Amino acid sequence: MRLWFAVVTLFVFTAVAVVWVLHKRRGGEIAFRTSPAPTLASPTAANVVTPSPSSSPSTILSPNPSPEPSVTFSPQPTPEVSPENFVGVLNLIVPVAGIRRDQLIDTFSEARSEGRSHDAIDIPAPAGTSVLAAADGEIVKLFQSERGGTTIYQLSADRKLVFYYAHLQGYAPNLHEGEYAHQGDVIAYVGDTGNAGQGNYHLHFSIAVLSDPKRYWDGTNINPYPVLRR
Repeated sequence: MRLWFAVVTLFVFTAVAVVWVLHKRRGGEIAFRTSPAPTLASPTAANVVTPSPSSSPSTILSPNPSPEPSVTFSPQPTPEVSPENFVGVLNLIVPVAGIRRDQLIDTFSEARSEGRSHDAIDIPAPAGTSVLAAADGEIVKLFQSERGGTTIYQLSADRKLVFYYAHLQGYAPNLHEGEYAHQGDVIAYVGDTGNAGQGNYHLHFSIAVLSDPKRYWDGTNINPYPVLRR
């Protein structure tokens, strides 16, 4: 009887030892046999939604988007600045009282000192002869110049041209900057101031095309002769 008890005890201890060893080898977990989970079917094109890479949920597309129109710039030729562009359009009077159009002499291209060209016409007249506004426009500057002597800058009514009167004996009474002169108004008197030469009484008259009326001294001169002789 004792032998049988000893055998049973040894068997039990052996079984416990085997179970403990197996338990250690499996990381302390005892695996239980379970039924395998059912296999899910592979996704197909019918049940998979793939987001489009070309759009986002926040983008609203018009049903029929139109292509963006292309803009083509064609360079426009710059019109040549010449007196012919103003003949028949610019209505000027001879700016010296008593001088007829047929008395004018074209001195626009004559040479001057220091390699300069005249860029104006000279209208001889006795000292003190009235100088008239050649057109309507604002008197923008009364200026004492070393070359021009006593001078006037007058803008045209559209502020695209400047008329320059130089070698003046003096200004008309009460003439001031900002005054709007009308064609034919007396604005000054013929003189020989500046570099005109003593006793060489005449009006130096020029016309310039402006790109900026605020820079009335910086324009492109055109020949006044064909405009005045129209």
